[in-house]
Amino acid sequence: MEGAAVVDLFCGAGGLAHGFKLERYRVAAGVDLDESCRYPFEKNNNAPFICKDVKSLTSDDLTDYFGEARYRILVGCAPCQPFSTYNQKRVDPQWSLVDAFSDLIVAHRPDVISMENVPRLLDYHGGKLFERFEAKLEDAGYKIWKSVVYLPDYGLPQRRKRLVVLGSLHGKIELEPPCCTPDSYVTVNDAIGSLPPLAAGSRDVRDPLHSASRLSPLNRQRLQASKAGGTWRDWSPELIAPCHRQNSGKGYGAVYGRMSATEPSPTITTQFYNFGSGRFGHPTQDRALSLREGALLQSFPPDYEFIKPSERLNVRKVGKLIGNAVPVDLGRSVARSVSRHISAIQSSTIIKA
Repeated sequence: MEGAAVVDLFCGAGGLAHGFKLERYRVAAGVDLDESCRYPFEKNNNAPFICKDVKSLTSDDLTDYFGEARYRILVGCAPCQPFSTYNQKRVDPQWSLVDAFSDLIVAHRPDVISMENVPRLLDYHGGKLFERFEAKLEDAGYKIWKSVVYLPDYGLPQRRKRLVVLGSLHGKIELEPPCCTPDSYVTVNDAIGSLPPLAAGSRDVRDPLHSASRLSPLNRQRLQASKAGGTWRDWSPELIAPCHRQNSGKGYGAVYGRMSATEPSPTITTQFYNFGSGRFGHPTQDRALSLREGALLQSFPPDYEFIKPSERLNVRKVGKLIGNAVPVDLGRSVARSVSRHISAIQSSTIIKA
């Protein structure tokens, strides 16, 4: 989009920014406190990474990042762990990052803003946190659109729901309509079926990220006994973990499972490479997902780089980068929606002139 620039706050490995890049936006900068995000963000987005706490950013900082851009687009995904159902804390100090984001928006007044997060943010602290965020922006003149989006409807091979927020100083803005229906969802097999087969504990010599974790003998037996789309309840009694035999553990059916090849995957978390952390068993091979497969299910391009070629692979580090990322194709949907909005602004300006 000519004349527009994007600054990505809480940018992580660059999934949201990369969606904009693929839609021909100039990515001006990414900001995150995690230095491990620097290489993937800069390498894949051709943009500088600023290792800085978003709470310490100023409007002048953003002015420097945006430069002479005609349209300034500020996007971000405040860390979602505080708002996730996996987080059992009632209060988490990271909630203040949402306030920091809104304060920065009000101070700098970018043309368009977007925030992506977990749906539970809408209800966090009785809904007061998001209501405050929305009210600040509306008081500053932004028209706000928000919705909980089911990502398979937008072409993602992953059963994930995300809160998407869009705002503009130039009038009504909204996310583009869904592109898929249940009979046309992108499946696990569509996303990863063409990759070379792997054994547990091995890696593809051509792609270090196509690397699968080892399995203990017991977990190998469990995976072999797992049905695609099933749960540990399908196993014979001797394979079931002691915690799942207790009443307190019988409700946790979404772990130790094998994915279905013909459906979108479960939500990709930071532990997707670990068979016991979710339904992360490969649909047909007796192993957990590889790092590259997790990245593809997050809609990263197959050549997206997460570590330097000379760097030793740290599975936990790369898994965190992938699992925490905004899916690239969701970023593309947001970017296309912003393009449509800017085009409408430009057409309106021409007509008025």
